[in-house]
Amino acid sequence: MTIYEAPAKLNLSLLVSPPRSDGYHPLASLVQTIEWCDRLEVEAGEGRDQLESDIDDNLVTRALAVVREFGSVPPLALSLDKEIPEAAGLGGGSSDAAAALVAAADFGDVSRDSLPAAASRVGADVSLFLTGGTLLISGIGESVEPVRPASAFSVAVVIPEFGLSTKDVYARWDRLEGPQGDDVPVGLLPPSLRDRMPMRNDLLPAALDVEPLLGDFMADVSGVWGTAVCLTGSGTACFGYFATLDEATDAASAVSHLAREGRGVELRDHGVIASDH
Repeated sequence: MTIYEAPAKLNLSLLVSPPRSDGYHPLASLVQTIEWCDRLEVEAGEGRDQLESDIDDNLVTRALAVVREFGSVPPLALSLDKEIPEAAGLGGGSSDAAAALVAAADFGDVSRDSLPAAASRVGADVSLFLTGGTLLISGIGESVEPVRPASAFSVAVVIPEFGLSTKDVYARWDRLEGPQGDDVPVGLLPPSLRDRMPMRNDLLPAALDVEPLLGDFMADVSGVWGTAVCLTGSGTACFGYFATLDEATDAASAVSHLAREGRGVELRDHGVIASDH
């Protein structure tokens, strides 16, 4: 059996442009993978793929179907252990799909070089998890460029009790005629992020309009932390910057009464990998 770690991601910055004729929104995003991982256990199977998972709608089976167009993959027996909260903007489903693609290459006759093309067929965010680290994402997510690594900080990530639909947030962003989010003040950013692109999330105004409780949640968390609170993706996960993992862990614990889940996490300088633990 081989275990693949499938990490979460944060959009440290997310700049959104008006939709193209096909409805997709071009974007530019500084993305960072973090040490909060699902685990996909894989071994050779019989007859056809077997997936054990508590999640009915996941991208693992789709990833396996797509990657078989790029090479031969034997039947696999897979078990998905979900740790990353769903529908929170952390990319867990896309990361699981990337793990399935890597497993298919390891167990079958599929070139690793073909995995980015397969990933783009599965979903817009899948490709980034094949690389991981600090990335500049552009287009509609298909362009993934490693950039100078972010460093010397950890993050506290917290998820409120309510959820948000990505589709609803983008639709509201269009209805509001494409508002910009507010930049995080430079003085509140870690030094390794201060000379990058504008550090803001353009989906935040729309997310706040769809779910006003998000504004209350972010204000309450900011009041406890004494620093800026940021939104990743279309939400609802929020995060803040801290100098050390201990500080980030303490910060997440300090708002546990406000959130359904949270933790302090370190930055991860790679994407999906096979793990021996």
